[in-house]
Amino acid sequence: MSLIGLGLLASFLAGLASGVGTLPLLFIKDIPPRLVNTLLGGAAGVMLAATSFSLIVPGIEYGNDLWPGMGVYVVVAGMLAGAIFLDRMDRWLPHEHFIMGHEGPDSSLRKIWLFIIAITIHNFPEGLAVGVGFGTGDVGAGTSLAIGIGLQNMPEGLAVALPLIGLGYSRWRAIGYATLTGLVEPVGGLLGVTAVTFFHPILPMGLAFAAGAMLFVISDEIIPETHSKGKSRPATFGVMVGFVIMMALDNLLG
Repeated sequence: MSLIGLGLLASFLAGLASGVGTLPLLFIKDIPPRLVNTLLGGAAGVMLAATSFSLIVPGIEYGNDLWPGMGVYVVVAGMLAGAIFLDRMDRWLPHEHFIMGHEGPDSSLRKIWLFIIAITIHNFPEGLAVGVGFGTGDVGAGTSLAIGIGLQNMPEGLAVALPLIGLGYSRWRAIGYATLTGLVEPVGGLLGVTAVTFFHPILPMGLAFAAGAMLFVISDEIIPETHSKGKSRPATFGVMVGFVIMMALDNLLG
């Protein structure tokens, strides 16, 4: 299979993990918020490690290969561009967080669609990161990144479905919406792997852009969500465990 095909498939499977993470809802009626916060903390830790070891470090290396001594500057510029892009999307697109409330311009859309827009903004850079990871030509590194993103998507899918059930949606409908929010990732994956495969010189910038966007999501959305109800210590340990797991995956598979 070509790199483009692998990048698309891997980002699709990583996005599908959002739905897999909701399956406990079919067997368990009440999942403690403390557990959900801990799992979300783990998701943030996985994303932090993926950003560091799978995107920033290789981005600097590829940048130095193309422009000796300039890799770090290319990555700094790319990360800032990724963060600014996410900031603009946050401000321009109306969306809703169940805990932090409404962001962006006012809208007449139903709350559920505003929430789906929020998760879509969040998930797009993750798919982009997987696609760019495969675009490097290192299938092992791309695979470890896809596994890491898939792992962090599972608790996020659960965190999407639980409030929907609280709003009166059926379990199956909540699972369906949670799965749907992850399926924007193949779009980002296809864009990322195609761009860097055909335009190899943009690879360092692509890795850095994905890193900056993911770092923005971690700091602006995931960590504030896990700390908003005063249960920050379990979430902090979740971050540590998630970081260690992704670091190990990156070194074992990358």
